Amino acid sequence: MPDAHDTPSEDAISLTPGAAQRICELRKSEGNDALMLRLTVSGGGCSGFQYAFSLDDTAADDDAVFERDGVKLVVDSMTLGMMTGSKVDFVEDLVGSYFSITNPHATSQCGCGASFAI
Repeated sequence: MPDAHDTPSEDAISLTPGAAQRICELRKSEGNDALMLRLTVSGGGCSGFQYAFSLDDTAADDDAVFERDGVKLVVDSMTLGMMTGSKVDFVEDLVGSYFSITNPHATSQCGCGASFAI
């Protein structure tokens, strides 16, 4: 199982300390220490593909699980192919607070950062 806390490999998706802290806060607010952040990519959005985040307490057999500071990010095998080498952060700014992705495979992304093209 890849560990995002270690030196990330090309195949890894890394979590920043801010993202890990936010996942921990979400687990506490939901009262479920088993919750993980699930990242998926689907067709759509203004650039062709869009990111989606949800909370999940189970991982499927084909999911990749990345861990940092005791919290986990779960990514299905289809999404992983478009996300290797990416970094997931949690941002708080004038627009609001949200998970943000730096994806080295994206050739463009929309202004909101929720959709991208490869």
